[in-house]
Amino acid sequence: MSWLVTGGAGFVGVNLVRLLATRGIRARVFDDLTHGRREDLAGVDAELVVGDIRDAAAVDRALAGVELVVHLAAHTRVMDSIADPTGSFDVNVRGTLVLLEACRRRGGLRRFILASTGGAVLGDAVPPVHEGMPARPLSPYGASKLACEGYCSAYYGSYAIPTVALRFSNVYGPYSYLKGSVVPVFFKRILAGEPLVIHGDGAQTRDFLYVDDLCRAIVAAAERECSGEVLHIGSGRETTIRDLADQMLTVTGIPVPIEWRAARTGEVRRNFACTDRARAVLGFVPAVSLEEGLLRTWDWFRRASPSVTGEAPGRGASFD
Repeated sequence: MSWLVTGGAGFVGVNLVRLLATRGIRARVFDDLTHGRREDLAGVDAELVVGDIRDAAAVDRALAGVELVVHLAAHTRVMDSIADPTGSFDVNVRGTLVLLEACRRRGGLRRFILASTGGAVLGDAVPPVHEGMPARPLSPYGASKLACEGYCSAYYGSYAIPTVALRFSNVYGPYSYLKGSVVPVFFKRILAGEPLVIHGDGAQTRDFLYVDDLCRAIVAAAERECSGEVLHIGSGRETTIRDLADQMLTVTGIPVPIEWRAARTGEVRRNFACTDRARAVLGFVPAVSLEEGLLRTWDWFRRASPSVTGEAPGRGASFD
C-alpha cells in the first residue's frame, strides 16, 4: 500500500516513516514544517510535500495514488490551546474535516488512522482509562481531538471510510526536540544545565510510551481490521512526574535542581491507559521499558545536542 503521513516531518511522523522504510514502504509526507524539519527525513526514501492541512487543493494533490492515511498533523500543546482555542480548533478539527472530505471525494481508501489522545479527551477520569469511559475534556485541545474522533466515526458510518482513532499516551523518543512535552523539555534543560520545572506537587501521573512501540501499533492498525474502533495505545504503567524526573537525572548523571511552580489549569491529575482492547484488536504489547526508552532517548539527545535548543528559562513542560 502507498501511505500518506500528515505531519510526517514531526516527531512521531519521522520515526514512523523510518520504520516504514525498513519494511520497504516509501511514504509520502505532507507537512507545513511548522513543527517538523525536512532534515530529519534525510537519508530516508520518502517524498516530502510541503502544505497546510486546511488547504483542500493541496490535500487533494497529496492524496493522489494513496491507499492509507496516517493523520498526525495537529496542534498538540494543551497550554497553547488554552491561550488560543480558535487556533487549536482550526488546525485540528477543520484540518481533519478537510482531509476526510478529500478522502471521501477520492474513494478507495483502505484505512484512515487518526492520532488522538486518551488523557486530554477523557479529562480527569479515574485511571486506568479505557474506551468505555465518557469523554469530559478539560482543555480546548482535548475537545478538538474528541471532535476529530467524532468526525471519523461519522465518516465511517455515513460514507464507509475505514477510520480508526488511536489514543496515544505520552509518547517520547528520538527526534522529539521540538515537542513541548515533559521528556524532551527535561532532557533539553539537563543538556543546558537548567533546573527541571515542575508545576504542582509532582504527584501527577502519566503513561509514557516509547515511540518505536507506538509506531508498531500504527502499522498494526494498517494491517488488521479495526475500522470504526477507538483504541488506547500506551504502556499501561503509571509514573509520577517526580519519579520521571528522578529517573531522567539518574540516566543522565547530571544533577540539575528541580524548580517547583504553581499547578496549572487544564492539566489532568492522573492518567494511564488500559490497553486490553488494543491487545485484542491489534495484538499490541509494548516492548520497551521506561528505563530502556529513556536511555535510548538520552543517547539520541546527546548526539543531536548541537542542533537541540532548550526551552526558555522558567517555562515548564506540558504533561500531556
